[in-house]
Amino acid sequence: MKVTEAASPFLPLCQRLFPTKLAGLSVALLKATALELAILAGHLLLYPSGITQERRTGHPLPAPDVAAQLPTGSKPPVVLLHGFIDNRSVFVLLRRNLAQHGRQHVESLNYSPLTCDIRTAAELLGRHIEEICERTGHDRVDIVGHSLGGLIARYYVQCLGGDTHVRTLVTLGTPHSGTRVAPLMNAHPIVRQMRPGSAVIEELTGPAPGCRTQFVSFWSDLDHLMDPLETACVEHPDLLAQNVRVSGVGHLALPVHPAVATGIRQALDIEMSGPRAVARTGGLTVA
Repeated sequence: MKVTEAASPFLPLCQRLFPTKLAGLSVALLKATALELAILAGHLLLYPSGITQERRTGHPLPAPDVAAQLPTGSKPPVVLLHGFIDNRSVFVLLRRNLAQHGRQHVESLNYSPLTCDIRTAAELLGRHIEEICERTGHDRVDIVGHSLGGLIARYYVQCLGGDTHVRTLVTLGTPHSGTRVAPLMNAHPIVRQMRPGSAVIEELTGPAPGCRTQFVSFWSDLDHLMDPLETACVEHPDLLAQNVRVSGVGHLALPVHPAVATGIRQALDIEMSGPRAVARTGGLTVA
């Protein structure tokens, strides 16, 4: 999974003014920060449109009017799960991208902004997944979870038997091992559960023999909400997992950037095999 864009025209100037490594980092950081601010501004405009739950239907959504529409085959439904203090509007572009490439049954779920416990949210997610399977006639679904959404989905899969209903779980900037960022937010219970060493994080380090779900974790080297950055990797000997490093985008851009969307589609279409060990291979460059 590798997508490379043209280098910035200002790069030669930066390389003359600064040491090579510093110049590269500075340019990438500036571009990523500008992109994060632009995405934040756009998302604030879209946020009200995603406050309510979307209407459920047992039939696939009509395909977008595009010439390159691909056949759907027997692909399972895709469930999109947002991050902390967010809603389904963050997935507007990703949802359209998936639909254009043959995933006509895509649903975005909202969990309450008042959610204070990852375990409770995971139980509710499980009920939603069972309802989706019953309504669509599929035995299993794929999940794409951004940030906290990925942690909720992983808890459901790993600790509540959700691997019977989830084929692939893709996480985007999810603190699998806990993050130390923003210590002033510790007053919120769910933030404390996302800290290294919390009871929830410790549960996820426990044995998971025979887990049937395959994991693909996208982590960014410029993710300002992951401390340390590698916390967004899945590190578990019992899980069939791949970690994909993304270079050049920040936390908010992960569910929005078209190059990441391409990587997500590839992850959903690949059946992994082999020993249940975490693979650190794979990289996605968008800078």
